[in-house]
Amino acid sequence: MSNLFDAESATNLTEFTVSELSGSIKRTVEDRFDRIRLRGEISGFRGQHSSGHAYFSLKDERARIDAVIWRGVFSGLKIKPEEGMEVIATGKVTTFPGASKYQIVIESLEPAGAGALMALLEERRRKLAAEGLFDAEAKKPIPFMPRVVGVVTSPTGAVIRDILHRITDRFPVHVVVWPVKVQGEGSGDAVAAAIRGFNALAPDGPIRRPDVLIVARGGGSLEDLWGFNDEAVVRAAYESDIPLISAVGHETDWTLIDHAADYRAPTPTGAAERAVPVKAELVADQARQAARLSSAMTRLMDFRRQTLTGLARGLPSLDQLLALPRRRFDEAALRLTRALELNTINKRRTFERSASGLSGMPQRLSMMMARDREQVSVLAARADTAISANLKAHRAALSGQHRVLNSLSYKNVLARGFTVIRDEENKPISRAEGLSQGKPVEIEFADGRVSAVTGESAAATAEPAKETATPEKPKQPRKKPAAKTKPPEQGSLF
Repeated sequence: MSNLFDAESATNLTEFTVSELSGSIKRTVEDRFDRIRLRGEISGFRGQHSSGHAYFSLKDERARIDAVIWRGVFSGLKIKPEEGMEVIATGKVTTFPGASKYQIVIESLEPAGAGALMALLEERRRKLAAEGLFDAEAKKPIPFMPRVVGVVTSPTGAVIRDILHRITDRFPVHVVVWPVKVQGEGSGDAVAAAIRGFNALAPDGPIRRPDVLIVARGGGSLEDLWGFNDEAVVRAAYESDIPLISAVGHETDWTLIDHAADYRAPTPTGAAERAVPVKAELVADQARQAARLSSAMTRLMDFRRQTLTGLARGLPSLDQLLALPRRRFDEAALRLTRALELNTINKRRTFERSASGLSGMPQRLSMMMARDREQVSVLAARADTAISANLKAHRAALSGQHRVLNSLSYKNVLARGFTVIRDEENKPISRAEGLSQGKPVEIEFADGRVSAVTGESAAATAEPAKETATPEKPKQPRKKPAAKTKPPEQGSLF
């Protein structure tokens, strides 16, 4: 009976598929834990995934639960998750059917009390201090009298009014306000962007680059001032080329930007007082300095005048100074008069001696001229004899050269019956092959030249002469031309 009952009971159970069971569990969990606050320590956080989502775990000393923050929620979180941070997460629990797991989908995140925030703040402070962002050597001096002051704060509220009012009372200068969000999500990034934006301005641009920056905010809780503990704000303040004054919160409030700033003011009003001096005090100080300078110049002139008067009394008078030079001048004038008289006497005596020596000069000059004339005559005779002998020697040498030249001249050959044939350029023709028919030539005899033109027979007889030698004909006695016969007038090439 029992076996039958057990079998019937088994067949009466509802049958589910795996997907149906997973879906039923998912709905049950989500309905039961639709929205909860869960406290735990962040574990396994490695930053955002490439998709923008964040996956990590929340744990305590006895359990662990997976957690996920979707991309759209992560960008709006006031507090970003960090490894080891104890937080209170608000969200809903759901399951992941594909792996039979459950997880919490986080919608908001906050530190687990002020103690957690302070621990996070202290850890971040130690980290940035180790990088040297708070070193005193990196601080820049605040300018004494800036021409432009940049203010990074909220455009509404009492802070900006207090700063502008204090600057106007002390020393009116040009103030440029960069409005930012000073509380809540994104305030840290806005303040960091404003600091970098002021540093990016050109010194001579339409909006002049400030000489000093003031980052200010009124007082508040640790959570309200948390944006000024953002790492991006601290790094922007440290990297700023413009000197930066931090005035966040009240005098007892400290944020990380206070450590990175070049000067930390207790209040925004104190920041304005540190940024500009008091104009009235400067004017009064300038007047005091001008009065002191005038008094000092007066005393200096009086002292110099007294000193000069005392020195003047110690100087000798003009007569005393000129007495010795005047005496030397008189003595020199007396000696000059005597020297001129003595010199005149000496010159007269010299002249008289010279004049007495010149009285016998004409007779001596006549004798010298006669002697010189005789010497010139002898030299002239010797020169004529030498010239005549030289001319005879040159004439004899010239005659000998003329005889040698005549013996070598080609005209002697012409006298023996030969002729010289020349072309149009008066160049002698030595071979028959140089002649052509109808070419004008000139024939030179011993007694003159005649012009001629070569004929066909001359050109014809020129070729065989190269191959065979013709027997010589007996020479006929050359007739002498008549003395009075003139050659035919055919013109001359010259």
